[in-house]
Amino acid sequence: MGQNRPKVGVAVIIRKDNKILLGKRIGSHGAGTWAFPGGHLEFGETPEQCAQREVFEETGLLLENFLRHGYTNDIFNVENKHYITLFIISDLLQGEPKIKEAGKCESWEWFDWNNLPKNLFIPIQNLIQEGFNPFKF
Repeated sequence: MGQNRPKVGVAVIIRKDNKILLGKRIGSHGAGTWAFPGGHLEFGETPEQCAQREVFEETGLLLENFLRHGYTNDIFNVENKHYITLFIISDLLQGEPKIKEAGKCESWEWFDWNNLPKNLFIPIQNLIQEGFNPFKF
């Protein structure tokens, strides 16, 4: 295995009016799939700090009520990547999502949890398989 080690990702489940925010990924692993905003946990950062930073960098949104909710073990066979994804549930405080990283995200859309798009990013697929529902917290 050598230097290959899993990376830590933080995915942010933003709730607003019984919907959640998903972005269509481009230019990276999982391109063409819908994913929560988020990114890599930086050294010395808490998952909540990462969530707030990444969401603002990607969407311009401000959040409140950060709640940790488990993790998934995500292996991307095609890209030969392995992530542990930490999930943070949060509520929208203010703002409308903007595409602030055009090379990473094609669009942001609000979806009803029971009517998600079919092509979901692997961490979301794994979370759903565990029976997760962000509105039960």
